[in-house]
Amino acid sequence: MLTWIEQTLRSYPELAIFLSIGVGYWVGGKSFKGFSLGAVTATLLAALLVGQVGIVIAPTVKSVFFLMFLFAIGYGVGPQFVRGIAKDGLPQALFAVVVCLLCLACAVGVAWVAKFDMGSAIGLFAGSQTISASMGLATDAINRLGLAPDKAQALLNAMPVAYAVTYIFGTIGSAVVLALVGPKLLGIDLAKACQDYELSLGGGADKASEGRAWHRYVLRAYKVAEAGVVVGKSIAEAEGMAMSRGKRLFIERLRRGGELREALPGEVIQAGDVLAVGGHSDEILQLLGHSPTEVEDDELLDLPVAGVDVFVTARSMAGKTLEALAKLPHAHGVYLRRIRRGALSTEIPVLPGTVLQHGDVITLTGLTKDVQIAAKTLGQVDAVSNIADVAFIGAAIFLGGLIGAVVLKVGSIPLTLSTAGGALISGIVFGWLRSIHPTFGRIPEPTVWFMNSVGLNVFIAVVGIDAAAGFVSGLQTLGLSLFLWGMLATTLPLILSLLVGRYVFRFHPAILFGAVAGSRTTTAALGMICEAAKSNVPALGYTVTYAVGNTLLTIWGMVAVLILS
Repeated sequence: MLTWIEQTLRSYPELAIFLSIGVGYWVGGKSFKGFSLGAVTATLLAALLVGQVGIVIAPTVKSVFFLMFLFAIGYGVGPQFVRGIAKDGLPQALFAVVVCLLCLACAVGVAWVAKFDMGSAIGLFAGSQTISASMGLATDAINRLGLAPDKAQALLNAMPVAYAVTYIFGTIGSAVVLALVGPKLLGIDLAKACQDYELSLGGGADKASEGRAWHRYVLRAYKVAEAGVVVGKSIAEAEGMAMSRGKRLFIERLRRGGELREALPGEVIQAGDVLAVGGHSDEILQLLGHSPTEVEDDELLDLPVAGVDVFVTARSMAGKTLEALAKLPHAHGVYLRRIRRGALSTEIPVLPGTVLQHGDVITLTGLTKDVQIAAKTLGQVDAVSNIADVAFIGAAIFLGGLIGAVVLKVGSIPLTLSTAGGALISGIVFGWLRSIHPTFGRIPEPTVWFMNSVGLNVFIAVVGIDAAAGFVSGLQTLGLSLFLWGMLATTLPLILSLLVGRYVFRFHPAILFGAVAGSRTTTAALGMICEAAKSNVPALGYTVTYAVGNTLLTIWGMVAVLILS
C-alpha cells in the first residue's frame, strides 16, 4: 500500500502539493499552550517529509502561486503603504524602514560571522524575521547570478532548512521580547501606558462603559414630564445639551396630541410630548430628567434602522477625530460600531480622540436615512459581494510582472524587480487606487485571504518538496548552531528597534510595541502585546508599519542575495 502511494505521488506530483498543504493547515491550526506552528511552517515541514519519496514538480507551479500571493499582499497593504509614506503616517513609515534595515543588517551580519553559505543565510533571514515571502524573491535573484546549476540548486535547497530551524524562535521569541522583555527593559508599565493613551483620546476611566456612546444604539419612546429639563427647548438645543456633556443623543420623531411629527431642529418641545430618542438608555434618562415615563408606541418607533460598512474615501473627512466628526451635521443620528484598518483589518479603538484615516472601513448604525447621508459624506458603502473582479486581477499581475521582467545590468550584476517584485508593486499601486476609487477592482476579503494564504503555502510546499533530499543532512550539519544564531538574529534587531523607537522617534509607549511588531510583520506578537496591555491601543502603531515592513522585508530577500554575492 505504501509503495503504491509513493509511486502515485511520483506520477502525480500535484497530489503531493495538496497532501502537503492539507497536513500543513491541519497541524498549523493546532495550538499548545497558546503556541502553534502556523500554516506556513507546518506546510513546509509536511512538504519536506512528503518529498522524501523523490518528487519532481515543474517550477512554473511555484511561480504562478507566488505571483498570486505577492499581488494579494500588495493589494492589501497598498492603501496604508502609500498613505504612510505620503502623509500623516510618515514618522511610523520611516521608523518601519529603520527597523527593516536593522533586521537585514543583523541577519546578514550574523550569517557572515557564522560563515553560512548564501542559501542558509537567506533562510536564516527569512526564518528569524518570520518573512517566508522573502525566499521567493531570493530564489529569483539566485537563479539570475549565473551560477552552475548544481551549485544554484544546493543554495536553494539550503534555504528551507535554515528557515525551518530558525522560524520557531522567530515567532515565539518575537512575541516574548516585545510583550514581556521589552517593557521591562525600557522600564515601562505597558497596561498603564495604554490607559494613559486612551485617556488622551477621550476614553473614560470606567472600562465597563468606555466608548459606549460611540458605538451602541437604541431607539426608545419617552413622555416628557411637566418639569422636564427639555421643556421649552428646541430639538437642536436639547441635542446640544447632550453633546455638551460628551453624550450623543438624537430626537428622531415625536408625537404631540396623537399626531406624529418629524423632529425638525427648530421644533420646541412641550410637556406631554412623546419623543423617539436614539442613544444609550441611561444617557436618555439623564437628558429627559430623573423620572421620564417610557411609552409603548410601536408606530412612533417604526423607523427603519440600518448598519453598513463604509470605505472612508473623502479626503475632507480623513484626519479628523471622531469627536470632531460627531459635531458635523451629517453625523446626526449615526453611531460608529467598529473601525478596521490595514491589510489585516486590524480593529482600532473607538474613542473620541481616535483619528479616522483614508482607507479605513467603518461600521455605521442608526436610522437608515441618517446612515445613508453619513455614508455618502464619508465615502462609499462597501457592498456585500462574493464576486471578485478576476479580469482586473489577471491584468494587474500581468502588467506588474511585465515591468518586473525588465533587467538592467550594473557592471556584471543584473538588477531587476523580477516578475515577483513587479507583482508586489502592482498590488500596492492597484490596492491604493482601489481605496481611492472603490468602484473597480473589487476583491472580496475571503478571496484576498485565499490568494494570500493558499498562494504562499503552495509556493512553500513546492519549495519543501524540492529541498527534501538535502534536508536531513543539512539539519544534521547546522541544526543547533543555526538555531542559536537564529535566536541572535531575531532578538538583536527587536531590542535595537525598541531603543530607537523610544529614544530617537520618541513614540508613546502605548504604540511603540505595536509599531515594532508591525515593522516586523509579526501578528502573533501584536496579539500577545495587546493581551499584556489589556488594551488594543497598540494596534494604532501596527497598520502603517506593517504595510511598509511587509513590503521591504519581502524585497530584502533579493537585496540580501545581492549583498552576499
